Amino acid sequence: MQYIQVTFSFSGIEEYQRDLLIAELGDAGFDTFEDTQDGFSAYIGEADFNREALEGVLADFEGDFGYEYTVTEIEAKNWNEEWEKNFEPLLIDGQCYVRATFHEPQPQYPYEIVIDPKMAFGTGHHQTTTMMMQYILAEQLDGAQVLDMGCGTGILAILAVKRGAASAVAIDYDEVCYQSTLENIVLNGTPAITAACGSKEAIPDQVFDVILANINRNILLDQIPDYSRVLRPGGKIFFSGFYETPDLDMIRALGEQHGLVYQDHRKNGDWVAAGFSKIDS
Repeated sequence: MQYIQVTFSFSGIEEYQRDLLIAELGDAGFDTFEDTQDGFSAYIGEADFNREALEGVLADFEGDFGYEYTVTEIEAKNWNEEWEKNFEPLLIDGQCYVRATFHEPQPQYPYEIVIDPKMAFGTGHHQTTTMMMQYILAEQLDGAQVLDMGCGTGILAILAVKRGAASAVAIDYDEVCYQSTLENIVLNGTPAITAACGSKEAIPDQVFDVILANINRNILLDQIPDYSRVLRPGGKIFFSGFYETPDLDMIRALGEQHGLVYQDHRKNGDWVAAGFSKIDS
């Protein structure tokens, strides 16, 4: 498969703007990103590349920072080899050790997760994933039924099951993420997780005790009514993938309309994760 490489160089860009641009490029079909000295390179299958769509994404940032980019047609890379060069083990709150298959086990930690991310999002290194894992580590999950939306590699569902959840449903609309989740379920010996490829239409008709949704503001706002519908009264929901201003207030306001009461939030860099509970009627 041929790939298109779009290499960006920036001036005057903030870290949160870079992260937001990457998120929007991901929504536009780019599936792999590599840091460079002056910016980053983004990759997309040749058949999926649309220069007008790229320009549309960049137009949203017009005047925010300076940039230049080049477009190059390249042969497919060995993506596993690429991320293996930079993937380092991660320890969350001294309790959860996240490693790849080529790292040595560290059995001294209560929870160990083996992740083979390939091109899927979610190794725990991004601030949003880290904060969601911190919420899971602090939550009582024994016997819980968990829903993980926008699951990426399945890392949050895996940690939830290792923390005592009775079962988890992990959903992502991206086929690469879905396949990665299936593989990571096997790697981690967590058959209590069921994976599905889709979006809100893939949410099963059952009641959940805990919902994890690490996506982005717009998708969260679209799907909050669906989350509330399947969350039991008194259940917990944790959101991430957005910023404190103005995103958190928007999510709080819509959540309240659907019986979700704000509890607290965490901040890591410019990113925010927030916890809510459903009114116990």
